Amino acid sequence: MVEWRAVSLTLAIVALCFIGIPIKIDNLKSLETRLLFDSYLARFNKSYDLYSKDYEERYKNFKEAITQFQDWNKFRNSSQLAYYGFTKFADLSQNEFKSRYLRHRRSHLENHRHQHPLSEKNGIDRGRPLLKLTGQARPKIVDWRRQGIVSQIKNQGSCGACWAFSTISNAESMLALKTGQLRVLSVQEAIDCAGNGNLGCNGGDTCNLLEWLVENQIQIQTEQQYPLVLHNDVCRLNKSMDHGVAIRDDFLCRDFSDQEEQMLDVIANHGPITVAVNAISWQYYLGGVIRFHCDGASLNHAVVIVGYDLTADIPHYLVRNSWGKDFGENGYLKIAIGANV
Repeated sequence: MVEWRAVSLTLAIVALCFIGIPIKIDNLKSLETRLLFDSYLARFNKSYDLYSKDYEERYKNFKEAITQFQDWNKFRNSSQLAYYGFTKFADLSQNEFKSRYLRHRRSHLENHRHQHPLSEKNGIDRGRPLLKLTGQARPKIVDWRRQGIVSQIKNQGSCGACWAFSTISNAESMLALKTGQLRVLSVQEAIDCAGNGNLGCNGGDTCNLLEWLVENQIQIQTEQQYPLVLHNDVCRLNKSMDHGVAIRDDFLCRDFSDQEEQMLDVIANHGPITVAVNAISWQYYLGGVIRFHCDGASLNHAVVIVGYDLTADIPHYLVRNSWGKDFGENGYLKIAIGANV
């Protein structure tokens, strides 16, 4: 008997961007900066041939990083706000960082939606009604990690498949809410096989992935069945499988810009949500609450909001990323609630 685990997901498109590390590096002499760079390379286990073209290029990027995050830190007037500094990405140019890690392809989605009626059903105007809390106040703190429905942080490396990591992570949580069992699902299956304009490690879109899963009646395999290899590989769909995870066709893809109250209700009453973000300044993020505005037209990354805290001095969302546990706060970020940040 075919056993389909129908999972209902919610995704949001929001604009998030940031600014912020309390490190003071004023007027460093050239030798001191060079020694600091060599210490950085040792700290992050990186190696370039001394004084080679590659070494000098990385050193140049490193010096530009210092200037950049020092400028951002000038906005930091509270110990709770985001702080930025030396991360594993600090020797990359901004263009390198964007090309390796920020490949969310929303621009293609707009064209693709005109070709697929399912997109219209689940679009901004025709998505299923938003969940609302009735007869009770919205919880002040929600952290779905504490409920055991959020899997361990993954690291996408230089595979630009945030669209797959975030969507599959959301599916894991929805399945755990439905069944009481947390199963680690295959991201690689989506990377290798997803159509509808998705390009594996070269970029894709969360809503397009959901469309493809529903339209083709795909049952998501577990990571054990279809292991993660972090590069585009030959698709190995198993359509005869009778115990995978299927996505319900009433999934919601909605623009929550200027609708944060509704988004909080969905997080509290439905579960984690996948969001598209502007993550250009995450290159140097170390921790704290990101609060500052940015260009919401440049959505280039996909992550999962797993909760929020309205009791904090700066109310914020709890955001799960896919850049490893050594990024941010053990793989997570905090992003301010309010003002459509």
